[in-house]
This record gives sequence, structure tokens and C-alpha cells, in this order.
Amino acid sequence: TPAKSIKSRCPNEQESVQKRTFTKWINSHLAKRNPPLEINDLFEDIKDGVKLLALLEVLSGQRLPSEQGRQLKRIHWVSNIGTALKFLEGRRSVYRGSPIKLVNINATDIADGRPSIVLGLMWTIILYFQIEELTSNLPALQALSNSASSVDSMASSETASPPMKRKVVTKFQGNAKRALLRWVQCTATKRLGIEVKDFGSSWRTGVAFHSVIYAIRPDLVDMELVKRRSNRENLEEAFTVAENELGIPRLLDPEDVDVDKPDEKSIMTYVAQFLKHYPDPHQSETDGQQEEVLNSSLNVFVQREERKVLRELKAWLDQLERDILRAQGAEGNLSDKYQAFKNFRVQYEVRKKQVESLLQPVHRDGKLSVDQAVVKQSWDQVSVRLLDWHIHLDKSLPGPLGVIGAWLHRAELALREDIPIQQAHEETANIIHRKLEQHKHRIIGELATLPGRTKVSGKLANIICELDNIVTLAVS
Repeated sequence: TPAKSIKSRCPNEQESVQKRTFTKWINSHLAKRNPPLEINDLFEDIKDGVKLLALLEVLSGQRLPSEQGRQLKRIHWVSNIGTALKFLEGRRSVYRGSPIKLVNINATDIADGRPSIVLGLMWTIILYFQIEELTSNLPALQALSNSASSVDSMASSETASPPMKRKVVTKFQGNAKRALLRWVQCTATKRLGIEVKDFGSSWRTGVAFHSVIYAIRPDLVDMELVKRRSNRENLEEAFTVAENELGIPRLLDPEDVDVDKPDEKSIMTYVAQFLKHYPDPHQSETDGQQEEVLNSSLNVFVQREERKVLRELKAWLDQLERDILRAQGAEGNLSDKYQAFKNFRVQYEVRKKQVESLLQPVHRDGKLSVDQAVVKQSWDQVSVRLLDWHIHLDKSLPGPLGVIGAWLHRAELALREDIPIQQAHEETANIIHRKLEQHKHRIIGELATLPGRTKVSGKLANIICELDNIVTLAVS
């Protein structure tokens, strides 16, 4: 109906749904505290930071310092909230491995009870302490999100060539959301022929909620009956059964979900609770077989996602090589060409660690997969292109600089030659030193015929002195 459409598009209504959902979620955890606490009005009750710290204590199992008392002043509120924010920023994301970032969230805004900031903070806590921690315990899904993490970080570079450019989501939220959706698809909906593409409209009919319950306890759901009932009836039944039979707190109401655009964050918060019940730690042998099938399905997803990542990387490398060749042949002075080379070199270096991680052998015998081998070949080609371009540019420098540039590259190529690594590091260092000495005498001979050789030779002596220092360090 038009009224429902207006409701689903209204930002204030979405805010109200999140406020109700997050409040119920918080209270379900504060009830475990001794003595228990309760939030009535989220935006007001969070202001002094006392219940916020209590929530973090319950979730983390750690004790946090707190200013308490009936006569707390604003300075105490800000202090408590600051303690909570500092604690959160000290935690590390399971997926990213880096500290949680609280963007545009500060203590004074929470103390003022600003709705958008309070909801943003609560969502961060829910993502970290519930959705991320629970999904990361599923091994195959963790691998899936880790492989996707590499793509997200690669896609985020502003200097990327066109094939790799795409919308970048927050990696923390993107991975947790992706993992949770994969879990729903693999455990529940695909088995029953139900399509769930998101955490919005896919849940409106209530069938998806029932499919998740069915995956945990098939005896609780009659899927044929579910398909004949109305949206509201299905939603009411699903929330009631989940609460009474599985002990899952009822965070949503049917009217929150039966709208054109249900709130994604609220649905994710609710659905993530089911992860605690699947798989059942007291599963039977049959359940164990089902779990084995699930892990097999998840591994297929992982491998498919990794192949997709590698093929996108291959496309990006091919485009990068074409761009390099085009730039090399373009008109322009030496300064412009050096700048163009530098830009490509930056792209190359940004990708280097990410590519190395993607090219870790997947087979026990240390061999690469076919997709990895293809990517490695393209990566090596780009590396050679850049090195050749660099050599050409250095040789093009005027006068003695060009000679020095050519010599340095010859020295580098000589050092790249196969050098037998001796058991004694001193022997290896001596081999390297002899190679450098050979090139040193050759370049000094070439410079002797050039004008201004005294000044140039003096600078070269400094370079060679530095090289000698490096070799001395290697020997020691």
C-alpha cells in the first residue's frame, strides 16, 4: 500500500526500527549482568556512559573503569564514553587484523544523545562482538572473507586501472555481511530452493526466517504451510518459534520487516543470533554428515571466489601492461616520461604484497593452481616491462648521468644472476663484492673519457663506498 511505501522510505522510521532493534539486543546482553541493567530510551540512557561500559564488560568479559553515582556531571559522562571508545579502538578486527576504526564517533556526540551517532556506535559494537566474531568461527567462511579482503583492498587504490575499479565497501562491514549471507544461503535457503540475495526485501515474506529455523530444527517448521501463509503470519510465527524453541531474543516485529525496504542492519542483527545454534554442538552422526556436506559446499564457494579474484587480477595486469606500452611510446620530454613511469611504479608497488599473498601455493607439493600460474606469468611480464622502461629512461639521461644509469642497471642485473649461496655467508658476500668491483673498474674507465670526469667520479666513489658498506654489513 502507499502508506507502507512511505513508511519504508522515511529515514525517521528506519531510525526508529534500528533504535528498537538495537535496544532489545543490548538488553538481551545486559540481562546477563549481575545485577542486570536495562535500557529504556537508548538515546538518553547511553549519555552517561555507565550502561555502555556495562555492555562492553558483558560482551568482552573484561572489567572497565567507570565513573558511577547519582550526581554524575557531564565531565564524568564524557570520561566514561571516552573509556568505552578507547577500549573499542584497542580491539582488532578478526577479518582485517587491524584496530577497529570509529569514524566520526566522539564522546561529546554520544553524551549529547545524537541519534545517528549513537546508532552508528551500537552498529559497530554489534558488527564486531556478534556478527564478525560468530561468522569468523566458521572456517570456510573465514577463508572466503579473507580472500575477498584482498580484492577489497586492491580495489580501494585510487591509482588502479579501469578493470579493477568498483564500489568499495567498508572491509569490516563488507566481510561480515558477506560471510553471514553466505552462511544463510549455504545452510538454509539453497537447500529449499529459496533465493536470498540481501538482508532487505528477501526477508519480507518471512520464508527466509523459517528456512534458517528449519536448518537448525526441521521439526519446528512446515515449509509447505509457510509458503501458503501471509507475510505477517509467517513473520510472527518465525519470531515466536525462534524465541520459544531456540531461545533467540525477539528483536524484530512483523511490521518492521513487512515493508518495501526493511532495515538491513536490524535484520542482520537478528539473523546473526542463529549462528550460535548452528551447528549444534551436541549434533548426532547424521547432523555431522550434514555439516560435512555444508563445509564441502562452503569450500566450493571459497574456491570459486578465489578464482574470481585471480581472474580479475589477471585482467587488471593485462590492462596495466597495455597502459605501460602506450605510455612508453607516447610523445613527451624525459621529465614527463619519468613521471609517467613513477605513476605506474606506484601502482605496481601498491599491489606487490597483495599479489604475493594471492600467489601462495595451494597444493601440498608447493605447486600453484592454473589461475595462480597465469597471474604469476602476467605479474612477471609487468615486472620486466617496468625494469626495461626504467633502464631505457636512465640510459637517456644526458652526459655522464646516462653512463652511470646504465652501469647501475648492469650491476643490478649482474647481482640478479644466479649466485651460488654458500653455507658461509662470508663467501656469498665475497662473490657479490667481486662482481661489484668488476663493474666499478669498468665504469671508472668509461668515465675517464667524459668531460667533468673529476666531479662525476667523486660522486661515483661515494656510491661505491655505500655499496662497500652494504657488503661489509653482509659479511659481518
